[in-house]
Amino acid sequence: ALVDGCYKHMFSNCIRLRYIPYNYLPATTLANECYNSMFWACKSLTSAPALPATTLATECYQSMFANCTGLTTAPQLLVTNLSGANYCYESMFAGCTSLTTAPALPATTLSQYCYQYMFSGCTSLRNVPSTLPATKLTPNCYYFMFSNCRNLTTMPTLPATTMSFLSYGGMFADCTSLTSIPSNYLPATTLYDNCYCYMFRNCTGLTSAPLSIGNSSMRMTASACTHMFQGCTSLTTAPTLPITALTYSCYGYMFSGCTNLTTAPELPATTLSASCYYGMFYGCSNLEYIKCMATDLPNNCTNNWMYGVQTDRDRK
Repeated sequence: ALVDGCYKHMFSNCIRLRYIPYNYLPATTLANECYNSMFWACKSLTSAPALPATTLATECYQSMFANCTGLTTAPQLLVTNLSGANYCYESMFAGCTSLTTAPALPATTLSQYCYQYMFSGCTSLRNVPSTLPATKLTPNCYYFMFSNCRNLTTMPTLPATTMSFLSYGGMFADCTSLTSIPSNYLPATTLYDNCYCYMFRNCTGLTSAPLSIGNSSMRMTASACTHMFQGCTSLTTAPTLPITALTYSCYGYMFSGCTNLTTAPELPATTLSASCYYGMFYGCSNLEYIKCMATDLPNNCTNNWMYGVQTDRDRK
């Protein structure tokens, strides 16, 4: 049986390590931090051993292969219940710049921070799981999971209907090769604070967004969509925003720096909240039309929301 932290950092920074036997890690029940950073920065390693464990623990695989820049093949990860195993896959393959294919991730029950930064900086990654099947998310579960995967052109389907804090935060940030998002991509019916913030930030190849963020019967949550499409300089079509029950900073800087956006989504809310549209279209220099139905304007609700947007006078 394993004990907490037993193999943590065991081969960390062994830059000449090239091979690990396939059955090297036979344990099926893991302990907290047992394989944490075990092969961190083993830059000559090209393949990983099998990981047959069926019961995970907190931080068990955290940063296990992080910065293994020669790694081309990832092991199968078959666990479907991650409950209680917080941070289990956090940064597991972060910085694996030669990895082209991510393993399937079949978990339907998640834990906090479970996939956070898992493939961040995998700049050669092209193939991702077809779906991430969980329908109820946990705090930070997919936080910056695929950030800076610059060759990624496809995304897994996301069927989740119940969000949590920062659940999709930064998930595809800086994925500059993404060009479109399916129209029905975000089906959530229950939002949570910061759930979509930074999700597609600096996806400079992105030209279109999901058809809609929410529906008219839903309530917005604090900072839910802040910076969501910030820096998407190729974006020409924005999602509709039908939610009328707004809250603090819900759309703050949502489209800031989207320099190719010409038409803003209609803003149907008639009663606004503090900072709800703060910086929303900041730097959208080609924006030509905004329709806002609000009649009540609290303090700061529209501060800087059109900074850098040309007026008709500017265009003459």
